[in-house]
Amino acid sequence: VSTLSSSSSSSSSCCSLSLRISHSVFIIPSPMSTKQPIPLFSPEYYAACTLGGVVACGPTHSSVTPLDLVKCRLQVNPQLYRSNLDGWKTIIRSEGLSKVFTGVGATFIGYSLQGACKYGGYEYFKQTYSNLLSPETAHRHRTAVYLCASASAEFLADILLCPWEAIKVKQQTTIPPFCKNFVEGLSKITAAEGLSGLYKGITPLWCRQIPYTMCKFTSFERIVEMIYARLPRSKQEMSPSQQIGVSFVGGYLAGILCAVVSHPADVMVSKVNADRKQGESMVEASKRIYSRIGFGGLWNGLPVRIFMIGTLTSFQWLIYDSFK
Repeated sequence: VSTLSSSSSSSSSCCSLSLRISHSVFIIPSPMSTKQPIPLFSPEYYAACTLGGVVACGPTHSSVTPLDLVKCRLQVNPQLYRSNLDGWKTIIRSEGLSKVFTGVGATFIGYSLQGACKYGGYEYFKQTYSNLLSPETAHRHRTAVYLCASASAEFLADILLCPWEAIKVKQQTTIPPFCKNFVEGLSKITAAEGLSGLYKGITPLWCRQIPYTMCKFTSFERIVEMIYARLPRSKQEMSPSQQIGVSFVGGYLAGILCAVVSHPADVMVSKVNADRKQGESMVEASKRIYSRIGFGGLWNGLPVRIFMIGTLTSFQWLIYDSFK
């Protein structure tokens, strides 16, 4: 199973990309049952990948909500806390222990939906785009295939994520609290601004997430290839736990790159959702915010995000590859 996953080595990537020639012959046996194996690139296969994305993204993003809470507040107001630890202490002292998980409901829903579309979509678009090329060309230009597939999947995934991201950011950055839970937050935003209020951050979200996901998937694929190329044994000779260990390391390294590439847009998403004025266009809001914070302000909270995204990405790939 693992040799046909998205984390395949160079040789197995070629195999994966060229399986379309006679894909009905190749099957992925389910680790839970030997009764009915799942054919590669079938609707059941993509459904399984979609479910794997939910399992990989929803719980992991939710688990780092305390980190995300302090990060978002510091992005909006760098003087609010002296450090992450000071932020958590202040929140617990003034708001209560449970408030360090402010926004967890919207986070879980939003990133579960996004993970479903991102991972399932990536597998679908990767195979679809490789079908447009010969097997040799698809393998030779596999980096371009990874980039195009991940960008296409993330574009659609962000449409599902954006309303929940808007609610989460509003919950986390408004003091005193904007709402008690995501249901109330949804009602308040739609009552005040209509459905458009849930999508006012879609452009900076695309600017953040599409480069992030392109870097996440492509760097992961290539980093894992390089790791396997330098190991004394081939991937096929390694145990499943060893292969998953490689996925974890590759995921963490890819996560560091992702965090740096997408951080300026992440800051703008937080600030636009928290500070965009009624009737103000996205360009006007971005210019006004940038004139106030400058280039340096776009990098507020980067160390926290590197730790958060590195951890997230590594565990997401570990969970997803284990699931596959």
